[in-house]
Amino acid sequence: AKVLITGESGVGKEVVARLVHERSRRSHTPLITINCAGVPDTLLESELFGHVRGSFTDAYRDKRGRLEMAHGGTVFLDEVGEMSVRMQALLLRFIECGEIQRVGSDRPNATADVRVIAATNRNLLDRISEQAFREDLYYRLNVIHLTIPPLRERPEDVPLLFDHFLRHYAGRHGVACPELTPEVREVLLRYAWPGNVRELKNAVERVVVRSRTAICDVGDLPADIVAASRNERAAKPGAPQQRSVALSLYDRLVNHGESFWLAVYEPFV
Repeated sequence: AKVLITGESGVGKEVVARLVHERSRRSHTPLITINCAGVPDTLLESELFGHVRGSFTDAYRDKRGRLEMAHGGTVFLDEVGEMSVRMQALLLRFIECGEIQRVGSDRPNATADVRVIAATNRNLLDRISEQAFREDLYYRLNVIHLTIPPLRERPEDVPLLFDHFLRHYAGRHGVACPELTPEVREVLLRYAWPGNVRELKNAVERVVVRSRTAICDVGDLPADIVAASRNERAAKPGAPQQRSVALSLYDRLVNHGESFWLAVYEPFV
């Protein structure tokens, strides 16, 4: 079955995609990965479907595309939400029939049995409403939908991930694994981690490289993380958060059906 993985940037969508492949019946077959946002649209078609000799400049020989190379295995389409509408149509055609027609060819060249795993940090339903993503392709990809929550919504994972990356980078750099003080763990739990696991991973490597003792103190953490954590601590706990004027007006207009002239026009005239 096809899998759609969504979540913010840095939450580990590719890690989940690799885990899905490794736990599947196709684990002994190749996992081919392509970043749809990192390849220009003019080259993405050739990367996915391949090309025939002479189809464009520098096409000196026939070339298999990644979908053909992944026959019997899995292809991971990262950042599929950035794909152009034209490329979406070509991908939809492949998903429906499995036929691969190389660039410059006048007929299908091969048929591939490929499992498709796609990932995006975009809200595809919003992209559909903007006519930037095909609705039929969305429902083709969205057979099994995995949503990875951001790190701020699973703070219990922060110490586990921090300890894991500490051991990993300590081994890579050939140093002793530093021990975290209770103050450091408190800072880590208070921080919101806007960059998610990717930010945490980079912060750990910095700690390992900068640490001079067997104990990791608050001073070893990046300054922006410490400052942001202190700001969170300074905020009054349990204080009700005030909603912005825009959110309040939106709620009155959309959810409660109030008139624009009464809710917005009169107060601001």
